[in-house]
This record gives sequence, C-alpha cells and structure tokens, in this order.
Amino acid sequence: MAPPIICIVGKKKSGKTTFIEKLVPELKALGISVGTIKHDAHSFEMDHEGKDSWRHRQAGADTVVVSSPDKVAMIKNVTHEMSLPELAECMFADRQMIIAEGFFRSDQPKIEIHRLDAHHEPLCSSQNESDKGLIAMVTDTNTDTTMPVFGLGDAKDVAAWLARRYRGWVQDGMWSRKD
Repeated sequence: MAPPIICIVGKKKSGKTTFIEKLVPELKALGISVGTIKHDAHSFEMDHEGKDSWRHRQAGADTVVVSSPDKVAMIKNVTHEMSLPELAECMFADRQMIIAEGFFRSDQPKIEIHRLDAHHEPLCSSQNESDKGLIAMVTDTNTDTTMPVFGLGDAKDVAAWLARRYRGWVQDGMWSRKD
C-alpha cells in the first residue's frame, strides 16, 4: 500500500518550509517514518561542478547514484515530470507518510499555510477548497474555510491529526495503531 501523500501548499513566503521543519519531527516523534518531496518548477542541479557525480553525468550517465554507509542520493534524467504517486512508488515505498512541499495542482490532499502579513488572501476558501483537495488550513488569521484550522505553531496538533486521519492511530495515554 502506498504511503499517504500530504501536500503543504501556500503562496510564496507563506512559511511552507518553516512549517514542514516543525511538522516532520512531530510526526517522527509519533513513530511515523516520513519522506519529503520539494517541488521545483525550474530545473535544478544537485551536483557541483568538478565532483565525481557531476563528472559521471557530464560523461553521459542518465542515472547517477552516490552511496555511503548512511545515505543514498540519486540523480536521474527523466522524460517528463513525475507525478506524486509515481514518485511515491519509486522513491518512498519504505516510508509511512510523504510530506510534499508545493504541488498545488496535484489531486493529493493539501494543507494550506497562510500568513496574513505575507498575503491578504489564502489560495483556498470555502468556494474552492473541495475542488483543490484542501483538508486543513494552518494560519494566523480567520479564514473562509470549512476545514479544520490550526495555528502556525500547532505542528504537534497537526501531526496528531494526520496520524489519526491517515495512519488510523488513536490516543489512549500513548499513541497506538488502531486494528
């Protein structure tokens, strides 16, 4: 079974990365194995000129893997941008939850981050939240939504909510998986 994919979305400078930095440790504290995906609308380079992996790619390798005792990195040329489900199947089969930053146009569930001092209006409202797949809002202001609303500092509560919703966990003194 593929792990659930939760997209953290919001306008530029809304605090998406900052919230993910708080959410991932809270999910891990609940014992959930987490993978993250960051959407980049532009081409990017992880290799640095002169490094061996860069030299392998310059020589024409379509896939380059760098392996060490504690991590593996892969750079692979693709013919099209992979969808979130394709990425999940290919890269995250060993994880229990995937947190994706961006991917607003995907059909995956979304939590929007909205800060009033960054933007007057969020991306989603009660008029489009169902079409956009919004499942919750994290904000510092009142918003027009019918979905659960959390504060910007509520990463622990969001993690618990995600554990209940997507991992079937219940809290009874300690977190446990529902059978």
